[in-house]
Amino acid sequence: MVARAYTVAFEGVTARQVEVQCAVTPGLPAFSIVGLPDKAVSEARDRVRAALSALAIALPSKRITINLSPADLPKEGSHFDLPIALALLAALEIIPADAAEGTTALGELSLDGSLVAVVGALPAAMSAAEEGRLLLCPHASGAEAAWVGAAQVIAARGLADVVRHFTGQAPLSPAEPGEIVSETGSRCLRDVKGQERAKRALEIAAAGRHHLMMVGTPGSGKSMLAARIPGILPPLTAPEALETSMIHSLAGLLDAGGINRTRPFREPHHTASMAAIVGGGRRAGPGEISLAHNGVLFMDEFPEFPRTVLETLRQPIETGEVMVARANAHVKYPCRFMLVAAANPCKCGYLSDPGRACSRAPVCGEDYMGRISGPLMDRFDLRVEVPPVAFSDLDLPPSGDTSATVGGRVAAARAVQIARGGLNADLEGSALDRAAAPDDQGRALLTRVAERFHLSARGYHRVLRVARTIADLDHSDTVRQPHVAEAVSYRLALAHADG
Repeated sequence: MVARAYTVAFEGVTARQVEVQCAVTPGLPAFSIVGLPDKAVSEARDRVRAALSALAIALPSKRITINLSPADLPKEGSHFDLPIALALLAALEIIPADAAEGTTALGELSLDGSLVAVVGALPAAMSAAEEGRLLLCPHASGAEAAWVGAAQVIAARGLADVVRHFTGQAPLSPAEPGEIVSETGSRCLRDVKGQERAKRALEIAAAGRHHLMMVGTPGSGKSMLAARIPGILPPLTAPEALETSMIHSLAGLLDAGGINRTRPFREPHHTASMAAIVGGGRRAGPGEISLAHNGVLFMDEFPEFPRTVLETLRQPIETGEVMVARANAHVKYPCRFMLVAAANPCKCGYLSDPGRACSRAPVCGEDYMGRISGPLMDRFDLRVEVPPVAFSDLDLPPSGDTSATVGGRVAAARAVQIARGGLNADLEGSALDRAAAPDDQGRALLTRVAERFHLSARGYHRVLRVARTIADLDHSDTVRQPHVAEAVSYRLALAHADG
């Protein structure tokens, strides 16, 4: 008799169904696992054997074969322990075979039979719901998986609980979803003294999810401004929260199974590798750009990142997804994020201050900003200089709008865009022509600027998108000349860096 249970193998955020087949046949005693398992899956036989021994279940002196089907799909991770144990228990007629066949299971077994939390419970629950099966997982992963309301989720603390549940001795109650987490940051835009133009650029960028580049001397407030972006962004919608949480589930970043409604804010260090930023590694896991999906990716000291890392951002910025290609896997992750970059104007940081600049000025500035290629710089919708703040301004009381006030304007502008069909950063083709067509004066201004400063077609369209966002913040149905003029002013800032 061949007993069956089911589990999943992860390909990006997609959970592919895997059938776990178990056959106990006459022959020399052996326990083998086939079907392209990795080292962690191959070691499952020892963990399963010890866990069953802890329950006083002795394996028969026969040949036990576990097949993971489809056999050509790579199987990675310790979450195969529980489905292998489940299929084996069914083959030994300890639990009903039909109960095992109606279950999608994942979980790592300890040697004493307890279950350890694993990553990916949320996408696994979605896969189980699509197949109409029960999801069985460790107790620590139950709150996360239970967010998929269409799936029945049973969370067990150990293999003994699983046996008692399926034999009817002590049925387990369905798991309850974790709490909704809404992080309310205490960082307010009013804390930033001066920098009114940079604050305005921040608001425009947040309203339309435009990419922003800030350049200024050390200590001028670039990082301080970026840290306040989460406070002006609207919370994630329910579909966005689920999509973002699936990525974070694969990375093991969900805290106690709670779904976070706050938009991600990722700030990798400039020493991060390409695999850390884009995704990859042995299991082709998600990188920072995917962990920032539906949120913000803040890259401080932007020119200090390796050139190869920076250039890999170009395609994900345009498409909103990244393909991580490895010898044994091609995995696609979503990565629709708002890129905020900060940089000093040169290596020493004081290019604009003759009294403090190094002896290589202004050549050092050209060399330093030249690390950012023209095609990458062309993808920044807004560019703003952040000048140093005068000491006298630091003693002034807080001024300007609070993060809550700015956040209200951003949310209202985004609501208008969503009603129109999507955020302005995603407008293209005929949708861009309909939504962002400027009036005659605005079109004439944009034409003159495009000819005078040799804007690329990408740059031309990005100016239109930013102008549309400015018009939305202005509650204007039409993109007028002042909106185009302001968008152009941000586009032409730092023009020397375009190379």
